[in-house]
Amino acid sequence: METPFNVFDLFRVDGDVALVTGAGSGIGKMAATTLASAGARVAVTDVDGDAAKTVAAEINHAGGDAIAYALDVADESAIVDTIAKAYAEFGSLCILVNNAGITRRIPTEEFSSQDWHDILDVNLTAAFVACREAGRHMLAAGDGRIINVSSIMGLSGGGLFPSIGYYSTKGALVNLTRGLAAEWAPRGVRVNAIAPTFVKTQLTVKLREDEEMVAAIEGRTPMGRFAEPEEMAGGILYLASRASSMVTGHVLAIDGGWLAI
Repeated sequence: METPFNVFDLFRVDGDVALVTGAGSGIGKMAATTLASAGARVAVTDVDGDAAKTVAAEINHAGGDAIAYALDVADESAIVDTIAKAYAEFGSLCILVNNAGITRRIPTEEFSSQDWHDILDVNLTAAFVACREAGRHMLAAGDGRIINVSSIMGLSGGGLFPSIGYYSTKGALVNLTRGLAAEWAPRGVRVNAIAPTFVKTQLTVKLREDEEMVAAIEGRTPMGRFAEPEEMAGGILYLASRASSMVTGHVLAIDGGWLAI
């Protein structure tokens, strides 16, 4: 007798190994804990090593399996070394979530070349290096899922405030996703992205202190509010699991309707 089909099984990632960057707080922490609760073994990485340890400890206390690594993604060699360590420790690497990111809200005419390179290194180059290093293991295994965290600003030009480095790198991350998806799909590796709206994380603390800016953002968002980090969980788990087995090269907007208008 055949076992009845259970759609919820498609969202399990039991035994899969996931590595999440910027996992010490916000969307990254949510991604790490979500994947762990769905059965993944998780490499929790963050530039704040203590924050990474705290998240890993929470996962382990809840019955999961996680290891923390201090990782500054602006250091290419550190990304290479950390992925190698995680692979050696866990014995595989099936899921990568490129979440680490920074922003600087500065008028473009005052935006220095150093500002530009700082944001490029963290938001784009780091994602490329992590995709390349993790991708080698995934391609060898014939199975892998990569989720890049872009932004609604990767699909639009902003407009509420200047942040040209952030807009540019998040837009490039969209096409990095599409290019890798097309290249690696025949070899079993899927590459997708999410494009969050304004989320209540450390990245938006300053914005949320400005009442006029909060009113402008909420007024521009059809759902009329900022998102919570937990509202990214479903999209990330979907793209990391067999539930999205025919999905690659897609950018999933989780934006309260921002891009619909």
